Amino acid sequence: MKDILFLEPVFKEMIWGGNRLRTDFHYEIPSDNTGECWAVSAHTNGDCTVKTGEYKGMTLSSLWEQHRELFGNVSGEVFPLLVKIIDAKQDLSIQVHPDDIYAKEFENGSLGKTECWYILNCEEDGQIVIGHNAENKDELTEMIRDNRWEELIRVIPIKKGDFFQIEPGTVHAIKAGTVILETQQNSDITYRLYDYGRLQNGKPRELHIDKSIDVITCPQQLKDTERKKTVVSDGEIEELVRCDYYTVDRIKVNGSTSFTQSEPFTILSVIEGEGKIDGKEIKKGDHFILPFGYGEYSIQGNIELITSHM
Repeated sequence: MKDILFLEPVFKEMIWGGNRLRTDFHYEIPSDNTGECWAVSAHTNGDCTVKTGEYKGMTLSSLWEQHRELFGNVSGEVFPLLVKIIDAKQDLSIQVHPDDIYAKEFENGSLGKTECWYILNCEEDGQIVIGHNAENKDELTEMIRDNRWEELIRVIPIKKGDFFQIEPGTVHAIKAGTVILETQQNSDITYRLYDYGRLQNGKPRELHIDKSIDVITCPQQLKDTERKKTVVSDGEIEELVRCDYYTVDRIKVNGSTSFTQSEPFTILSVIEGEGKIDGKEIKKGDHFILPFGYGEYSIQGNIELITSHM
């Protein structure tokens, strides 16, 4: 049987971060302003290392470079996906991401950033920003230049278990009191549109108004993802989204269920409970990759996971 690649997360301190990565997931975080856990990442800004087994101590990026067979020998300069847990103690900036074409031209060949959010926890009256109300680029530009943010921004209510696909060009922001699991392209390109006038080290954080206007989709085109549930023995599988960059599923097991790994690789993140995968103990906050050709595997316990693959 092939090794399961258990990964050591990388943590990011943010002015809007909190301590729920410690309280909810029992991670050893650097401070009470820790905003992000880069749980499965081969990005230069946060490269996870393998915890155990034959490849212990190797970074995910070096595995991608030196052992592409673990990932089905798929093409691409970089490992394609990045999985984060985000703890927003305060509102994040209102922002937008470019697509592959724009990022390649204006961001040194970077990938664009398609992403999706699974709401792990939120306030009782939780909200997020997703979308805007401008009819065209002229109206968008005018509303931004005049700081008409309340008129421009679309705010919607959320609850635990909600899911959102965020296409490039979509104005969005996570708001205070929200914890999410984010699956995204392997990119760290964000254009900040508005930051509530906050200061960091005595200075306002950089905004990217012109680039934001360039990439924001007008009028906004939002579509709900169609969640498809399949009942299996002792559990269920729910397809959250399938797009050009990833397929993301939610798996819930209460007992013992067998699955087949048939993708180039499969990322799994435990978001609730504890149990075992093929006899190895797993718990909330664990993240790991099943390599190419892993085949059939069994999950036991009372446990919930988010999985992703190409």
